[in-house]
Amino acid sequence: MPTQLPPLDTLRAFEAAARLGSFSAAAETLNLTHGAISRQVAKLERWLGLKLFQREARGVKLTPDGDRLYVSTREAFALIGAYSDRWTEPRGTAVVRLSALPSVSSRWLMPRLTALEDGGEPRLRILFSVDHRQVDMEEEGIDLALRCGRGEVPGRLSLQLFEEWCYPVASPELAKIIGSGDAKRLLNYPLIHDSSATGWRAWFAEQGLDYRPAVHDRRFEDYGLVLDAAACGLGIALARPPLAQRDIDAGRVVAVDHRIALNSVSYWLDRPPGKLRPAAIQLAGRIAAQAGVAPAALEAFLNRD
Repeated sequence: MPTQLPPLDTLRAFEAAARLGSFSAAAETLNLTHGAISRQVAKLERWLGLKLFQREARGVKLTPDGDRLYVSTREAFALIGAYSDRWTEPRGTAVVRLSALPSVSSRWLMPRLTALEDGGEPRLRILFSVDHRQVDMEEEGIDLALRCGRGEVPGRLSLQLFEEWCYPVASPELAKIIGSGDAKRLLNYPLIHDSSATGWRAWFAEQGLDYRPAVHDRRFEDYGLVLDAAACGLGIALARPPLAQRDIDAGRVVAVDHRIALNSVSYWLDRPPGKLRPAAIQLAGRIAAQAGVAPAALEAFLNRD
């Protein structure tokens, strides 16, 4: 039976703190917050049932148990490094970890990546954490998160970036077949949505109709796949500007009905409570500027505890 190992992220935090003699220095080296390093070390101490550090006024000092673990951890990391040719993620004070959905990353962030990284001093380097999960930002060392939702989430501070005014789109070929008319005609065709059909419900409700998913409707987990399916003529999707704007501008999909409805979800920039690193503050400001957020709203978001 294989030996059970401690969580590797806790060992990485421990090794950096032991090597540098400071949680703050380890946090800067690993692009994490001081609190994240402290929590990872505490998690490792609980897992081992040992006290690894003595807290001192000017940093931390290894206990005898901690010193023994540090020697073993340093040797193990050196061995891994000697036989690994994997890409090493960049580090530094200007590196910011940003969590976002795949669709938001590819369709809103990527076209703006140059402006977000090179939009002033310092030049930033954004490390993406692309995931459908709502991650624990402090636990995973995430500086900022861009998500789609209905409001603020417990344990996070949130800034509303923009809303979605939706309308139906399809491939040019299917749009000609559908033609114009009342909204009810769309129900004769497959409607495509992502993990939530709330957008379609909101659009049909605005037209006085009650939408319930039909057998011929299609569901894809990611909104990028929703638009791809519509462009391939598989059904009708909701355009959700600005995520759909490039597909519309390129003519991959066209409007089949110009009536719009406000989606019940909107886009938010989240951060963990506490003080943000300067690079994260810079990135938050650049994201807010790209989304057209009022400076006063951004200031309130950054200064909340």
